[in-house]
Amino acid sequence: MKWEGNRESDNVEDRRGEGGDGGGGGFGFGGRTIGIGTIVIALVGGWVLGVNPMTILSMLSGGGGQVGTQQSQAPTRQTRQPPESDELARFVKTVLADTEDTWTALFKAEGGNYVRPKLVLFAGSTPTACGTGQSATGPFYCPGDQKVYLDLDFFNLMQQRFKVSGEFAQAYVIAHEVGHHVQNLMGLSEKVDNARRTATERQANAMSVRLELQADCFAGVWAYHANAERKILEQGDVEAALKAATAIGDDALQRQAQGHVVPDSFTHGTSEQRVRWFSRGIESGRIAQCNTFEAKQL
Repeated sequence: MKWEGNRESDNVEDRRGEGGDGGGGGFGFGGRTIGIGTIVIALVGGWVLGVNPMTILSMLSGGGGQVGTQQSQAPTRQTRQPPESDELARFVKTVLADTEDTWTALFKAEGGNYVRPKLVLFAGSTPTACGTGQSATGPFYCPGDQKVYLDLDFFNLMQQRFKVSGEFAQAYVIAHEVGHHVQNLMGLSEKVDNARRTATERQANAMSVRLELQADCFAGVWAYHANAERKILEQGDVEAALKAATAIGDDALQRQAQGHVVPDSFTHGTSEQRVRWFSRGIESGRIAQCNTFEAKQL
C-alpha cells in the first residue's frame, strides 16, 4: 500500500503508556461499541442464537437518515500526539487522514457535512463514553464520543492468529471502524439501537449482521475513492483485505473456536458475505450500493 508522504491526520490521540481506567464498566448496546473488534471476544465467549432479518427491512426502508452530530460524552483529557518516530502510528494517522478526505468529499457531494472522528491509540484498557475499552475487544467505535479505539497489538493478532498481514489489510480494519462512524452520522446506528431495545435476541443479532456488513461495504467505498484520487493500492493489496474479511467471518471464527458452525448465532456475517459486501463497495465506490438493510439477500 502506498501511503508514505501522504497527509497525516492530527485527529489521533495517543493514550499508550497511561494506566488503565476502570470507570464505566462493561459495554451495552445503548451508545455501545460497534465494530470488528468484537470478533476476538467471540472466539472465547458464548455464541448467542438468532437471525431474523425481516424485522429491520421495514424499519430502515426509508434509507439513510440526515447527516448530523452526536454530543460527546467522553472524559475530558489532554490530547497527546504519537511521536513522529513511531512508523506504525504514522501509518494509522495517514489512513485516518485518507478516510477524512474521502468521506468529507462524499458527504459534501450529497450536501452534508462530515464530522471527523478522533482515533485513540491505547494499550490495555482506556475509558470511553461506552464504558471501559479493553484490548481484548480489539478495535471498536464508540458512538457516544464519536471515537475509534485501537490497540496496535491487534495487528500482531491478525498476523499470528488469523494469518493475515499487509498494510492494506490493516487499513481495512481502520476503514471498517470509520464506516461505523459514517453510519452514526447518517442516523443508522441510532435507528438500530432503538429497534434492538424491543427486539428478541434473534432480531438483534440480525441487525448487528447488517450493520457490520454495511461497515465492510463503506470500507470498500473508501478504498475505491482513495485509490482513484491518490493511487494507494499496490499488487496484492485487495487480496490481503479480502483475506482479512474472510478470516473474521462468523463461520470461520466459529470453526476455529469450537470446530463447528452454528449459522443461527451469526452476528457479523459469514466470510463470504463480508467479502461480498467489501467487494461491492470497492468495485462501485457508491454509498447507495451499501444498503444492507433493504437487501433481500445478504
